Amino acid sequence: MFPEQGKRRLRIEVAPLLLLLSGTWLAANPCAAASNAAATAPEPTADVRSIEEARSSAMVVLDGHDLFRVVGVSGYPADERALGIGERLRAFARDESRPLNELRITRQERYTLIEAGADRIAAVHDVDALAEGINRDTLAEINLNRIQEAVQRYRAEREPAYLLRHGAYSLLATVLLLLGIAGIRWGERRIKRAIERRASRLLAHVEGKSKSLVRAQWLGAGLRTVVGTGATIMIFVAALLYLGFVLELFPWTWPLGKRLVALFVGPLTELGQGVLEALPGIAFLVVLFVIVRALLRFIRLAFTAVQSGSVQFEGFDPDWAEPTYKIVRLLVIIFALVVAYPYVPGSESQAFKGISIMVGVMFSLGSSSIISNLIAGYAMTYRRAFRRGDMIKVGDTVGRVIDVRLQVTHVRNMRNEEIIIPNSEILGSSVVNFSSLSREQGLFLSTTVGIGYEVPWRQVESMLLLAAERTQGVRRDPAPFVLEKSLGDFCVVYELYAAIDDPTNRLGMYAALHRSVLDVFNEYGVQIMTPAYEGDPEQPKVVPREQWYAAPARSSADTASPPSRSP
Repeated sequence: MFPEQGKRRLRIEVAPLLLLLSGTWLAANPCAAASNAAATAPEPTADVRSIEEARSSAMVVLDGHDLFRVVGVSGYPADERALGIGERLRAFARDESRPLNELRITRQERYTLIEAGADRIAAVHDVDALAEGINRDTLAEINLNRIQEAVQRYRAEREPAYLLRHGAYSLLATVLLLLGIAGIRWGERRIKRAIERRASRLLAHVEGKSKSLVRAQWLGAGLRTVVGTGATIMIFVAALLYLGFVLELFPWTWPLGKRLVALFVGPLTELGQGVLEALPGIAFLVVLFVIVRALLRFIRLAFTAVQSGSVQFEGFDPDWAEPTYKIVRLLVIIFALVVAYPYVPGSESQAFKGISIMVGVMFSLGSSSIISNLIAGYAMTYRRAFRRGDMIKVGDTVGRVIDVRLQVTHVRNMRNEEIIIPNSEILGSSVVNFSSLSREQGLFLSTTVGIGYEVPWRQVESMLLLAAERTQGVRRDPAPFVLEKSLGDFCVVYELYAAIDDPTNRLGMYAALHRSVLDVFNEYGVQIMTPAYEGDPEQPKVVPREQWYAAPARSSADTASPPSRSP
């Protein structure tokens, strides 16, 4: 219990500290900047008829501590009432010759006064009691007790022993701060030396793995920067804690220290409260994540079994397993996101909603071509237009499909060039698939020749079939056949059809078949009239057998073999 009266005390003036913190103290205590008239003018006793006359409320403050709240009355706003009461309390507390028992309550008809001797400190009106929801006299007793405690604390905190003790605390805190800063810097240097000494091999290994894209010295410098930044942050936090602690030790700077601590503790407290409030939602999100992940694994296993053929469904092509799995996975994820959205911390905030709207608008504006390609990719998959490894023709592009994605299809042509075709373009074009039917019956190649009318058609058919028979790679089943395509003005046009097994070597087989046709017709002395005929030449346009291998050609058993060119 603090002494209430009597002994003459030594007043300790801390002028340097007051000069240093005077501006900050005035900012933290706006009441001190008010005029002295508020400290001496008695509080008016306005005629208050109801609580509706109160315009606002304000807190009475003494030495940075909140005491009680007053409301505005007719002609006297709440902030002016609180300021005046606070200044009168401060004047009474400074006068240590006046004992606490001078404070008393005087009851009037329309208000209750709190006085100190002949000086009026505060008045409790009916509107104050109505605002607090209690009796006016009871509220006056409560306010009187708070005033007495505040004055007692005000005087005790300015005792020489109190100030000397707290000065010692501040000195000890200063020593601990300096030792802490020295320890943090010492630890920083030790960690940096350990990084240079022990992490050099690891950093060199990382540099080798990254093919020198990441330099070891860059990593080392980055780690040292992280350590230095961490040490600086620790020193900054320690200095803030020290400053708040020291400022709260003295009554003149206590409000500033309280505000300084609240400046950093407040956000941390709100963050902690937010985390605690979000824990049920976070727990739900964790459970939902585990369930969705297990479900996706089960779906993946099911579609993998379908793709491998171990599980079969009538009418469901195994090639559909992968794209169907992607669709099902996307639907499951979207459903999980819809369910999880209300439980995401901050999902109800305006900033979160604004970001969601912005992302949706950006996606809708920039995803038209992406969505069209995705739809085209799935449409081609379920239409079974082609699959990986097929030989296809899209527009002027002929090549083998090496990859089919949701957005584009990768095709490699005979020149070993990779051509990337958007799926929407493929969906809008006619696609020739040379491989889809060739797996069972082979791919038919066709070539035409023009032969004069003087050559029997039966001989021409036999020679064309012989040429197909001599061509390595031509299937015997189905057997090659010849059609008389047209009876032209100058020649009869014959078309030879021959099936091959490998459509990816289509151009090489055409070359081999044409070589065989030329050899057979030269062998039997029959002139090919294509491309045009104007008259019979003196000598037939055929190549004698003895000139078939004119230089630089060489006789070889592999001459008739098709080249092994496969895109």
